Amino acid sequence: MTDSTARTPRSRRTLLRATLLPSAVAASLVLVPLPSAVAAPSADAVISEVYGGGGNSGATLKNDFIELANKGGAAFGLDGWSVQYISGTPGATSQWGVTPLTGSVAPGGRFLIAEAAGTGGTVVLPTPDATGTLALSATSGTVALVQGTDPLTCKTAADCAADGRVRDLVGFGTAVVHEGSGSAPGASNTASVARAAGLADTDDNAADLKAGAPTPVNSKGETADTGDGGGSTGPTEPGTVRIHDIQGATRLSPKTGATIAGIPGIVTGVRTYGSKGFWMQDPNPDADPATSEGIFVFTGSAVPAVKVGDSVLVTAKVSEYYPAYSGGGQSVTELSGPKTTVLSSGNALPAAVRLDARTIPAAYAPDAAGGSVEAFTLQPKTYALDLYESLEGMRVEVDNARVTQATDKYNELWVDADCADPRTARGGSVYLGYDHPNAGRIMVQSLVPVADQPFPVANVGDELRGTTEGPLDYNQFGGYTIAANSIGTVQDNHLQREVTARPLPSEATIATYNVENLDPSDPDTKFAQLAQGIVTNLRSPDVVALEEIQDNNGAVNDGTVDASATVAKFIDAIKAAGGPAYEWRSINPVDGKDGGEPGGNIRQVFLFNPARISFTDIPGGDSTTAVDVTGTGKQTSLTASPGRIDPNNAAWTTSRKPLVGQFEFKGKKLFVIANHLNSKGGDQGLDSRFQAPTRSSEVQRVQQAGVEHAFVEKLLAADPDARIVSLGDFNDYQFSPALSTLTSGGVLRDLVNELPFWERYSYVYQGNSQVLDHILVSAGLKRQHVDYDVVHINSEFASQASDHDPQIVRIKP
Repeated sequence: MTDSTARTPRSRRTLLRATLLPSAVAASLVLVPLPSAVAAPSADAVISEVYGGGGNSGATLKNDFIELANKGGAAFGLDGWSVQYISGTPGATSQWGVTPLTGSVAPGGRFLIAEAAGTGGTVVLPTPDATGTLALSATSGTVALVQGTDPLTCKTAADCAADGRVRDLVGFGTAVVHEGSGSAPGASNTASVARAAGLADTDDNAADLKAGAPTPVNSKGETADTGDGGGSTGPTEPGTVRIHDIQGATRLSPKTGATIAGIPGIVTGVRTYGSKGFWMQDPNPDADPATSEGIFVFTGSAVPAVKVGDSVLVTAKVSEYYPAYSGGGQSVTELSGPKTTVLSSGNALPAAVRLDARTIPAAYAPDAAGGSVEAFTLQPKTYALDLYESLEGMRVEVDNARVTQATDKYNELWVDADCADPRTARGGSVYLGYDHPNAGRIMVQSLVPVADQPFPVANVGDELRGTTEGPLDYNQFGGYTIAANSIGTVQDNHLQREVTARPLPSEATIATYNVENLDPSDPDTKFAQLAQGIVTNLRSPDVVALEEIQDNNGAVNDGTVDASATVAKFIDAIKAAGGPAYEWRSINPVDGKDGGEPGGNIRQVFLFNPARISFTDIPGGDSTTAVDVTGTGKQTSLTASPGRIDPNNAAWTTSRKPLVGQFEFKGKKLFVIANHLNSKGGDQGLDSRFQAPTRSSEVQRVQQAGVEHAFVEKLLAADPDARIVSLGDFNDYQFSPALSTLTSGGVLRDLVNELPFWERYSYVYQGNSQVLDHILVSAGLKRQHVDYDVVHINSEFASQASDHDPQIVRIKP
């Protein structure tokens, strides 16, 4: 697995959360900054919500809490910071209480600090990110986010505004220390104060924060569980508000935070596991295509007491829930804390909207110049994202759908409902540019528990024949999803794992393979499958650059960095599969400095077949010494082999450093650079509420590409005909700024661009077949001298040895 985001490792599957994000929460979703006269509004960390009624009379929650949020595009480190509290009317002996903080707030994410518990309440907070003992007043007080852990000394608004350590400050109730014209009003045992929807930051607590039901959210997006299953007796007559009134014509409900009585609808789907609840849809739609007629009713930990076809009336609070908030994901308008009356059963369901090339617009999303599109009026006939949002919670269907991402271990797959999206030669949807996101991609999950009905197993290029239908949802890792009541039958199109062409004896073969966090504790079957891929599908290359080789005890974080046991086990597996007796070279990283799974110390490793190619050992290479170039012309050489390229450069912070080795094949030198650039973690998704999405991780990869480009230039300055192969997991696309930096000036060329467009992929993510792995070569290896192949053996299959496909280049004499 590429340690990246947009490919972050997923730990599911309970879809944890609970009460949603009501009016006060939409507020708490992204927050606001500093005391009115303290400083300019914060561009990153702010106090989003404060609640002091925990455990008091009438309270549901057991604890007080303070919630932080990060509006910025990079993680906000909290080491050495604190949150502090003082009473609403501090006297001469009053002192600020302090809760020290550690960790960080993810970009777009939240951070929950549990404070003192009372003796009442019935609901625990979601797992807090920090814990303190501050006993906040339910009605009046001041909370500050402070750089440092020494208690503040200020006791007036002016003095606190003048203290440069104060990053943000919230005064509530009748607090004399506050921002702007007054404190945030209305706090009580049952009400917190939180940033308002729209996230206004005027440095005025009275204007920026409002009272509402407490909605604590932790860094995982989990909230407190207060659902009752929707089975309580509710009204027997419909009210005046309909689902389309609640959904409105934008992404955020105009009714957020309101409790509405007697909302009518027909139950169209029931989820009895994970995030429990049910969908209902109004069979009498309005005339506005922008307003959805469906909605999810969240029942918390209680199994819904309704079934599909029930006609119901629901009284509940309108909430906005962000399943993938930190990744910029869309919100889901929901009803929480429901009281439900079943009027009748066995009713016909509203007709499903068919998703296909006729209904899905070619344009993907409106452009907000990187800002949020949440306030934009939906244009479902113009933009695909707007179409999906306008159908949120409604019944949709796809017919004879092409599978574009295989069934995974979480029992989900992706299909493409739009036949206009460009296809790979093997049936996937190929991602060809930031302006071509492939609008028809949609995930399929099942509402039927796997224990009752196995989820279909399909590979890319298979089809779900017949109809797949259910309510349209949005999942916690990003992506609109059919929560399917029924799934089409898999038509197996017999996708085969590729085998690369047999090389000539005179050709040197060099491959790259990301082996997905390989360590000795992995099952023997994984080693055997990976080995079979090298021996059979890659035909035992002369050199294999491996990425994600972990140390000898894998994710155990005890200071171990040596990987000899991992590599030895892999070489033995290759020999058992009929492959050569490979030798290997690598450099151990400094413990904990190269990113990846904590404790794993992933690194790149060269395997080479000494019967075919020789490795030139040059002493001096280690984890912190930079390799250099010496000599000129045919005498050009590395100063260390293996060596690491500029390992102390800030561009490689918490990321793998390129490993370079000098080889000789039939009397000719080959310089090979094994890469694993920093992950895409923290990037906003294609379907982000921010358009165009921000690719924050790209900045570091461009810096890394620049460092490597300078090294390649130095090699070529010494020998313009140097044969250089740079390969590996670059964690970026062929059209990205990072790859443009690497190839600038023609020092290297990216071989994937020489393939037909339908073959340009090595990884599948959210239904898009895309390029993350590359082989680049210098001009000394002319087009007629190289034969390049991406060997598709993993990314398209439900059964994978790795989530990456390997690649190989055959270098002709």
